[in-house]
Amino acid sequence: MDRRRQRLRVVAGCQVTLAERWRAARPPVAGLHLDSAACSRQSFAALDAAARHARHEAEVGGYVAAQAATPVLEAGRAAVAALGGMSDAEVVFTTGSLHALDLLLGSWPPGGRTLACLPGEYGPNLALMAVHGFARRPLPVDDVGRVDVDEAAAGLAADPPELVHLTAVASHRGVVQLLAAIRQLCAELGLPLVVDAAQALGHVDCAVGADAMYASSRKWIAGPRGVGALAVRPTLMQRLRPRLPPPDWVSPLSVAQRLELGEANIAARIGFSVALGEHLASDPPQMRARLADVGRATRTVLAEVPGWSVVEAVDEPSAITTLAPTDGADPNTVRAWLIAERRIVTTAAGVERAPLELTGPVLRISPHVDATTDDLAMFAAALADATAAA
Repeated sequence: MDRRRQRLRVVAGCQVTLAERWRAARPPVAGLHLDSAACSRQSFAALDAAARHARHEAEVGGYVAAQAATPVLEAGRAAVAALGGMSDAEVVFTTGSLHALDLLLGSWPPGGRTLACLPGEYGPNLALMAVHGFARRPLPVDDVGRVDVDEAAAGLAADPPELVHLTAVASHRGVVQLLAAIRQLCAELGLPLVVDAAQALGHVDCAVGADAMYASSRKWIAGPRGVGALAVRPTLMQRLRPRLPPPDWVSPLSVAQRLELGEANIAARIGFSVALGEHLASDPPQMRARLADVGRATRTVLAEVPGWSVVEAVDEPSAITTLAPTDGADPNTVRAWLIAERRIVTTAAGVERAPLELTGPVLRISPHVDATTDDLAMFAAALADATAAA
């Protein structure tokens, strides 16, 4: 019996926690992984499923293998729709979140080009909005960047945009937006709501029934890189005008099929679908509660590290902790030191992640459900050493 099966058998035969099951389902980590908001660690099941498909492609041909994989892929689509509270949505696989937004905005129906979004919008999203000719209107926010629903209601009613784009959890700050309240507001005003769930899917509750939602595989769902999904409900889907094939061509393809047209890494999509299934089987509310606990513990441990200030409130229901330097430390230098000297992985987020809100680079820590108090204490000590050395 290989070591992987031994680890899983030991866990299966004991009373174990969600954290222990999650860790046992993955290869042993080489160091300390505190970077799930960038790229989580895949499970044995997701890795094996992708590898088996790649082998099947070599045995029977890529297109034959893709056809055989249809049930797994359809299950993955259904899981995305379920996690978004969008049971009637059609789900399109993409190469990631940015690709999904490009497809959506590039196919937006003719007419006005205005959208409302947060001042702390993700930088590459802002670039795509500009490329596709959308004028932005800022949603009102409080002092931590969370949308002010009452002020938003007045502004959106007085001058409605063509759509509201809400990034549920930002890339540079672990503040959870009021998704359900904004969904209700948009429904009352008849405005399409598009949710960027790149940092939210598998992390916070996204089941609000937005008109469109998109996300990546590699973050909190812990699937492979290079794949994501765009879910669109029927009323909006039928209004979209995909770029391919050209409109004057006669095509039997549906709107969703046209959006997904092109080359695809089917093995990655299968790995994503398996990871989604594992997430659903792990009890998503329990996962969200555990991630909130991890975030709370992380912020508590890091509150006293010299040279850094914790950005989020201790009880923010998020596993992301952002550290702003207070004495001139460079997050990029500190991140590089942590990897080279202690094999600890974090993210240094530059101002380009939120160019309308960030004033300087920050360090982001994002452990998954398997983080322990010892892990967090180890990181706090390493961060103090890294800061002194930088």
